[in-house]
Amino acid sequence: MTHPPHDEPTASSPEQLREQVEQTRQELGETVEELAAKTDVKARAQEKATALKEQAGAKAAELTGQVKVKAAEAAHLVQDKLPDPVKDKATAAADQVKAKAGQAGQVWQDKAPEPVRAKAHQGVEAARANRTGLIVVGSVAVAAWLLLRRRCRR
Repeated sequence: MTHPPHDEPTASSPEQLREQVEQTRQELGETVEELAAKTDVKARAQEKATALKEQAGAKAAELTGQVKVKAAEAAHLVQDKLPDPVKDKATAAADQVKAKAGQAGQVWQDKAPEPVRAKAHQGVEAARANRTGLIVVGSVAVAAWLLLRRRCRR
């Protein structure tokens, strides 16, 4: 015969015994569920992957913001330091590039197959959506190139 646990009083009636049995079943069921959750490696791995993905996304957003701020600061610094003749040449070169790009775009429209044009259109839309970032990156690249060129000549 088994003995009741020491911390629980013995039941004095069949009804109390049923309640104790039901409570013990409930507690045992919860314990089994907790143990099953701990041994479900796939679910735990998915939870961990989701948490890591969220952390990485947050960190990437934070770093992207920092990079944008630094790039904008660098672009302003470069623009302030560039002499006016260099700015004028850059503007003239940009105008020439726009004109040539328009001509190349027309040739492209005339000769490229439709699926290729559709993909190119998607790329153009993505670039337009991120125009500010592209301008900042381009400005920084030009400024860096000019500074390196200037240092090499010294």
